[in-house]
This record gives sequence, structure tokens and C-alpha cells, in this order.
Amino acid sequence: MMLLEIANLISEIAITVIGGACLLRCYLQYLKFNLSPHSGNPIGLYLMPLTNWLVMPLRKVIPSVGRIDSACVLGAYLIVLAKLLLLGLLLGSIPPILSLLIGSVLELIGLILSILVVFIIANVVLSWVGRGSPTQYMLAEILNPLLAPIKRIMPSLGPLDLSPLILLVLIQIAQIVLSNIARIL
Repeated sequence: MMLLEIANLISEIAITVIGGACLLRCYLQYLKFNLSPHSGNPIGLYLMPLTNWLVMPLRKVIPSVGRIDSACVLGAYLIVLAKLLLLGLLLGSIPPILSLLIGSVLELIGLILSILVVFIIANVVLSWVGRGSPTQYMLAEILNPLLAPIKRIMPSLGPLDLSPLILLVLIQIAQIVLSNIARIL
């Protein structure tokens, strides 16, 4: 049991760091952020080396779909799938292939939602204490496509912006639904 808990912890860290980096890379490329080392964008200095080992070989096999870098998404998915396979091996029973594939999709969606929660909280805190910083600007640019529809629907409350709170509630609802779907499977 202890070995399973340790393996789960290490795999969660790997998924969060590597899978999250692949997803972030895909999303930033979708938003047309320049991530090249010479762009002056500091996140590219960390993101590219962290993901290139996985994404670059996959790019040879799977093309991008429009502005979506399919290799990044597939890389994150494969990391999640590897975790579920590893845990299945440690438990002594690998789930049926369909359950494994669907479980990986659900876990990947859960990872996306968790990353969004961190970004929203970081953006709110930085808007209070680090307004105008490059990090706060980047987080705002990442979150604006998600917050803009909420801002259009909500009435103006002056300087008080509740759209991050509403997005957090929507994410929590999605996490509850996801958790229940995973439990059924």
C-alpha cells in the first residue's frame, strides 16, 4: 500500500509538471504567444526544454489541427495514460482498455481544471499586489478568453470584478461532475 501511495505521489507530480507544461505550451501557442528563446518571454525558456523531449518526436507523427498543437495535447494525454498504467500494474490489475482510455481523458480534463484554478488565484492575488508585472500581464492574457464571456453577461459592479469568482465556481461544478463520471467508470 505504501509503495502505491509513493508511486501515486510521484506520478501526480510528473503529470502536473510535464503534462501541465504540455497543455500550457499548447494553449500559449493557440493564443499566439512567442515562446522562442530569443523572444524575451521568460516562460519559453522553461517551457520549451521541459516539453521538447516529448512534443518534438510526436510532431513527426501527428500534425497540428489549426492553431492547436496536437503533439502537445497528445503528449499530456500519454503522460496521464502512463500514470494510470503504472498504478494498474502496481495494483496488479490493469483496467480494461476502454476504461483506461476514458479515465485518461477524464484525468487530463481534471488537470486542465486544476491548472486553471491555480492561474485564476495567482492572477487575482497579483492584481492586488503585483499589478502591471509581466507575470500578472501574462496570466491576464491567458485568462481573458475565459473571463470575457462572463464579463459580458455580468452587470458592471464598478472596480469590483467578480468574473474570476464565477469562473472558479463553474470550474468547481465541472470538477464535481467529472469526479462523479469517474466514479461511475
